Amino acid sequence: MLRRFFVCLVALTLIVPILTPDPARAQVAPSDQVLDALQLDELLAIMRQEGVAYGQDMATDMFASGENAQWQALLDQIYDIDKMEAVVRKHFGDSLGDADTAALLSFFASDLGQEVVTLELRARKAMIDDAVEQAARASYYETDDKDLAGVTAFIEANDLIEANVTGALNASFQFYRGMVDGGGFEMSESEILSDVWAQEEETRNDTREWIYGFLMLAYDPLEAEQLDAYVAFSSSPEGRALNRALFAGFNKMYDDISYALGLAAARQMQGQDL
Repeated sequence: MLRRFFVCLVALTLIVPILTPDPARAQVAPSDQVLDALQLDELLAIMRQEGVAYGQDMATDMFASGENAQWQALLDQIYDIDKMEAVVRKHFGDSLGDADTAALLSFFASDLGQEVVTLELRARKAMIDDAVEQAARASYYETDDKDLAGVTAFIEANDLIEANVTGALNASFQFYRGMVDGGGFEMSESEILSDVWAQEEETRNDTREWIYGFLMLAYDPLEAEQLDAYVAFSSSPEGRALNRALFAGFNKMYDDISYALGLAAARQMQGQDL
């Protein structure tokens, strides 16, 4: 149910950093400079599209009357890009700490860095289309392990399966909490946890399919040597610090969104305003 909440922060999505000092940016925190280089606004716009599409599907599944104008208005409130950005910036900055931001920006100023970012954003946007997503997932099962080696190395270097499973299960927990607090149903915390953990195997399989499909779609144009170089960077201290910070920022954003969706869904089912 919460598949679209995956925070598939695979390649860190940085692009075109500042190469020379800019006095106007002197007062900007290093973590915010990184997020500015990340083109955070474009990434959040894609995530908003994913979320609104998920919310529309959820209305069809959960509400007797399906989607309506009130629910669409609630989705617009929940997927407010300014609020999403504020959460990401705070928790990303807290996690990134004193990591070497200059090294991060330098890597993504390279031809390879800029190319992978372009490919990632293009693939993620394309996969909003269900037909593209299903084709990408199917390609995972149609590809030999030998041909998956580069993508597998990247996934393992960034711990993408387990990190995304954890994020998805936490988001599911928050959704249940919102439903309970909104009066949608009654469950104790232990009952919620039991229900969430029962989703673990299905979530892991779904996560694996999505991540492999996404990465194969995104990185298909890369040469093996280019992907190897990207894996090496992701395995560096700077790459690992950035990946952790991205998960910290976006997981918190998705937790907040999941709780708000649960609360809104419960009250929508009861004909109440959020």
